[in-house]
Amino acid sequence: MYVVLLSSLLLFVSAQVNALDLSAMDKTAQGFSNIKTVQIAHKGELVWSKAYNKADIDAVANIKSASKSLMSAIVGMAIERGVVEGVDQPIAPLLADQLPSNPDPSLNDITIGHLLSMQAGLERTSGRNYGRWVASNNWVKAALSKPFVEAVGGNMQYSTGSTHMLSAIIMRQSGQHTYRLANQWLQGAGIQIQSWETDPQGIPMGGNQVGMTPASLLAFGELYRRGGVTEAGQRLISEKWIEESWTPRTQSRFHRGQYGYGWFIQTFAGVQGYYGWGYGGQMIYVLPELALTIAITSQENLPSGRTGYRDLLHEMVSQDIVPVIQSVM
Repeated sequence: MYVVLLSSLLLFVSAQVNALDLSAMDKTAQGFSNIKTVQIAHKGELVWSKAYNKADIDAVANIKSASKSLMSAIVGMAIERGVVEGVDQPIAPLLADQLPSNPDPSLNDITIGHLLSMQAGLERTSGRNYGRWVASNNWVKAALSKPFVEAVGGNMQYSTGSTHMLSAIIMRQSGQHTYRLANQWLQGAGIQIQSWETDPQGIPMGGNQVGMTPASLLAFGELYRRGGVTEAGQRLISEKWIEESWTPRTQSRFHRGQYGYGWFIQTFAGVQGYYGWGYGGQMIYVLPELALTIAITSQENLPSGRTGYRDLLHEMVSQDIVPVIQSVM
């Protein structure tokens, strides 16, 4: 009797897995020479996990700027715990000793929320300015010394300097390294930060150079997909924070994705989605309507924006994954 029941269960599970025909997605992924891993979770179950181009599915990946979504989560948890007051808190008093000797008065208007949404108005430290910024002996001071090129709260200036300032604020206010707090606060969600580069002052780099396994990246997306609750039912991030993070506040001038607090926002095959994007094609997609989470890692030293690779990954999600999930809903 036990053997019959077990056989029936195995047949049922097999049928459920086989119902998701992701062969088209697999073929598309095999056509990308720079893709490393793809993991997909549907309704909380891992339905696809594969490494490509001789990559290791369990190897730690540098998720690059996808860690800006992680930084947003850390800020949200810091607000919940009273480490910082909230998104409307001005940053100048928190970083007073890092301000330029003759500070622009507009620095007093920048809030934590402006840093999260990339609306600080300061000239960006990413792109062509990135190398010079990380070569400086004080990344926080260098970011705050940039000239204003937009009004505070105005057009988006995508800048790792902004998220790095958030890391500095969290570390100062808590007295602990940002990565230690992250691992402590995210414990129980299957998320583990393995490495995190620091600046000359020892501050973990907010929004870049974070090492996680593909499984941890997927688990991070799943935490958001579940509304901030672990699989066991423990709340780690408030639903309100996720809603605020996924509220469009500005838009990149480089592509059509809108931006909230550390997350890009756009539809995929007509389905509302949210994603974190790191250089080279490190992606975490969350489509709550379909109970779908997708984590993709790629070669870390090749661009993905101007080459069109990021958009090809978006197309793979829209054309090869979303319709398959919709077919079994």
